[in-house]
Amino acid sequence: MRWSRTFIPTLREDPAEAEAASHKLLLRAGYVRQLTAGHYSLLPLAMRVRAKIIEVVRSEMDWIGAQEMLLRALHPAEPWRRSGRWDLMGQEMFRLRDRRGADLALGMTHEEIFASVARELNSYKRLPQRWYQFQTKFRDEPRPKAGLMRTREFTMKDAYSFDIDPAGLDSAFDAFHGAYTRIFDRLGLPALAVEASSGTMGGAGSTEFMCPSEAGEDTVLTSPCGYAANIEKATSRLAPSEDGPGLPAPEPFDTPGVRTIEDLLAYDAPGDRQIKTLVHLLDGTLTLVLLRGDHPLNEQKLADATGANTLQAATADEIHEALGALPGSLGAVGVQDIPIIADEALRGRRAMFTGANRDDVHLRGVDIERDIPVTTWADLREVRAGEPCPRCGEPLEATRAIEIGHIFKLGDRYSRALGAEVLDPDGRQTPLIMGSYGIGIERAMAALIEVHHDDRGIVWPVAVAPFQVTVVVAQSGDEETAQAAEKLYEDLTAAGVEVIIDDRPERAGVKFRDAELTGIPYRLTVGTRGLAEGTIEITRRATGETEKIPFAEAVKHVQTLLT
Repeated sequence: MRWSRTFIPTLREDPAEAEAASHKLLLRAGYVRQLTAGHYSLLPLAMRVRAKIIEVVRSEMDWIGAQEMLLRALHPAEPWRRSGRWDLMGQEMFRLRDRRGADLALGMTHEEIFASVARELNSYKRLPQRWYQFQTKFRDEPRPKAGLMRTREFTMKDAYSFDIDPAGLDSAFDAFHGAYTRIFDRLGLPALAVEASSGTMGGAGSTEFMCPSEAGEDTVLTSPCGYAANIEKATSRLAPSEDGPGLPAPEPFDTPGVRTIEDLLAYDAPGDRQIKTLVHLLDGTLTLVLLRGDHPLNEQKLADATGANTLQAATADEIHEALGALPGSLGAVGVQDIPIIADEALRGRRAMFTGANRDDVHLRGVDIERDIPVTTWADLREVRAGEPCPRCGEPLEATRAIEIGHIFKLGDRYSRALGAEVLDPDGRQTPLIMGSYGIGIERAMAALIEVHHDDRGIVWPVAVAPFQVTVVVAQSGDEETAQAAEKLYEDLTAAGVEVIIDDRPERAGVKFRDAELTGIPYRLTVGTRGLAEGTIEITRRATGETEKIPFAEAVKHVQTLLT
């Protein structure tokens, strides 16, 4: 390839709209251009990187026996309605109607569609099956941001396993877990496997692969023993509470002007002895959510615990109508006919403080088991850094991270809904046991840049770089130099090296800057002074180190560096 004929529209300055390093550099280095919010056009260099990422992923999928398919991106509503996700996905799903008035959607994911194909398996003898594809996904993100990290249109490698029983799913899950570990290692992406929420996917459990980065939108909690969990799933070991005998019954006391947990501290009510009462609408049902006063709610945990599709904080009017008081004086003592879900940290607590459901009045001496009719107990609180690890007791550390992969144990949720069944060894119809496994291709590209960049630009690992080598003609107007560079370029190409020659009529400094900005691992500089000595310069992008090597040995030297 020739730089002069390749579309690489580099920019001198960081675009004003970009904040994340990967977003800035993808724009500045001429890899992408924004079409509209959340939609990016991939230019030639990006396409080359994308192809290399895909090839690494494809080779590992093939290695574990997965078969590549390509299912459609435009879906009829019917399979989504059968699984219950047509409504569950809400506004994030792009929907449309065809000329006959049929409801359609642009695929966010493909569990329903792959389950529909799996209906043809018929017998357990055709199991296990592992299928995958590279397909465009569409999600109407409310706040697309950070370039390729959160977009409305992106490429995903999604894979699906089909087995006759949970043991088969466990085997498939382990195989994909191993494949993902190898993929990220080959790409040069540090990846931490963590416990995670399954969210709208459902199923028995899931594991996220997280790349530590300050640009990440997720928080991962880890400890030295190897425990690692997304904040939506993390737990910690709480110190046992010493409550004492408490009071025979809750005792009301006046608390004028008290509206917050902090306000109540003045009444000898420490946060760990307060019951915080939140009021939410879960799928439209008004529900009381109870936590310890000093513990924050994690809404994903609440959704996971209740199976609610929609969570919404109740308004002041809705709260007053249900409980007779405004926020700040709320409690669950004596409440009837309203579901109450309480965090496990409150189980068995006595001598607690809570609102009395009368404005400016609270209760002391509350015994949870005696005084509050809890409907459901669940882990609802959000764990914070420094709390003891649930396994080893050491303080948990919090790390920002980018989700680069997610694998799920789905069970029979989709197969049962879509009628994907086979005859088992006893001749009975049995729903398939499914797993789902995803990697965002463009997000992996962005994560690589977040990990591999410096103040001069991108620093691609060789495995994914758009070109392995750039040959720079230092003096384009000198015919001897240009001819020598052309010969080197041709010899490298013949040797199988992925090389681009910068033959533009530009100053050497401009070419050096663009080579660094675009992140090509090795730069070979052919100049008049070096040719007079029979040498060329080779510069490693990762370190900036430059050395002179004999011109005649350049190809062999490069081959050695790339092996």
